Amino acid sequence: MTPSRRSVEVGVLVALCFFLPLFEAPKNILALVYLGVWIANRVQARDFGGRWDSWDTLIAAWIASGCVVATFAGLEGNQWRGASDLLRYGIVFWLVKRSRFTAREIHWVLGALILSTVIGLIAGYAMWTDRLDGLKLHSVGHVNHTAIYIAIMLGVCASCLFAYWSTWSATKRALAIGITAFVLASVVVAASRGALGISALMLLVLGATWRWRWRVPLPASLIAVTITAVVVVVSGAPVLRKHEANVEANNVMANRNGIWRTALAAWERYPVVGVGMRNYDRLGPERLKIILDEAGRPYDFAQYETFPHAHSLYFNTLAERGIIGSAALAAVLLAWLISLVRHRPKPDAPDETWVLWGSALGAWIVTVGVGVVNTTLHHEHAILAVVLLGLWLADLRKRSELVPTLASD
Repeated sequence: MTPSRRSVEVGVLVALCFFLPLFEAPKNILALVYLGVWIANRVQARDFGGRWDSWDTLIAAWIASGCVVATFAGLEGNQWRGASDLLRYGIVFWLVKRSRFTAREIHWVLGALILSTVIGLIAGYAMWTDRLDGLKLHSVGHVNHTAIYIAIMLGVCASCLFAYWSTWSATKRALAIGITAFVLASVVVAASRGALGISALMLLVLGATWRWRWRVPLPASLIAVTITAVVVVVSGAPVLRKHEANVEANNVMANRNGIWRTALAAWERYPVVGVGMRNYDRLGPERLKIILDEAGRPYDFAQYETFPHAHSLYFNTLAERGIIGSAALAAVLLAWLISLVRHRPKPDAPDETWVLWGSALGAWIVTVGVGVVNTTLHHEHAILAVVLLGLWLADLRKRSELVPTLASD
């Protein structure tokens, strides 16, 4: 692959990362351009990223599960549109994972993600009025999805801060602290209880796992989490007021109990493939009543709640994709965790390896943790998560390929 072709490919990926939380059309166009450029470069170089491995099989099965679910979906609606979302972020994941990035290219990709998040948040604050439902990144949309996105980016910012601290100047350190604090504060402002709680846990986990390399991140994370908790309580932040209002209304889970019962009822009716991706909103009162009548159960309005989605990665996947889709998702999440645990970097590993490992770990924690109460792995924050995982796996493969070379030397 010529240097110019390589520059174009990486440039398109950087542009995709930059526009990801900002604008819808450029993001979608750049995803297609990235696919075309990547394939053209690999055909020219006659190198598609090395041998086929277990992750390639898993990604292929994950994408295929969406097609199977769409083909045999229990309900008609947007199932193919939903499957296309999985196809899109699955392909981006595959391409990034089967690439080899230099340290400079990694800096560009992560830099684009951080810069676009900062710009998007500034724009979000500027457009925040009484008629808007909280802080939003323009292309990400709903406050809960925005909170998921910036929580993942908090892990990226913290990992960069921890990994590069010793090599940065005082100016860069101050700028990095400021950006990380800004992103953390924005998680608070987004007022998602799940995202805020998991973000605090993520910072502590990152700090604890960094002790093999540097002891400062753990106490620094403890201080940051403590200060954040104090500010939330003393200021009476919206996230605290939301929780108190739900407690007073005896609705701590914000109707999720009823929503999840609806999801389970749909899964029991269509256990293998579910109702189809993005067909959860077809589960209105009339449809739900039919499903419950067929199961010989009464429709108690106090027990069931209909909603556009199941407010949970796991319940949503179970209802929309059934056993097939849930098994594929579980396999990906488990393999993701295993790769992080088995291949945790050694203390003397390059800074970039630690950054990518920490970012992928943070993305896993947010995806799995917030996924209990909100629908993670969806659209923009799905692309963000798989890009970070793909970068980590690409770095892992590159380092493993260097072992026989060094041994032969």
